[in-house]
Amino acid sequence: MAKKQKFPHLLGSKWTATQKMWGWRHFQVVNRRNDGKWVFAEMVSSCDPNVRFWINAQAIKDTSQWKPGWQSLDEMSLEKDDLVFIE
Repeated sequence: MAKKQKFPHLLGSKWTATQKMWGWRHFQVVNRRNDGKWVFAEMVSSCDPNVRFWINAQAIKDTSQWKPGWQSLDEMSLEKDDLVFIE
């Protein structure tokens, strides 16, 4: 039986950095690399394909640094406590 792959949906996923990285916030995972027990993701800026870097896949699970999907600054500033439900 094959071992379960860590981060099976990593490739193609989109992420928003909470702070600008090399001048950009929106990135997509275009490649993955397994290195022993570690998994790395190659991130590419959605606005500038020349901006590329490798990051430990565990690091993008840190919600203080990365948000899943492409989010606007307004969306990122909303916290669960700020949501108002209208009936």
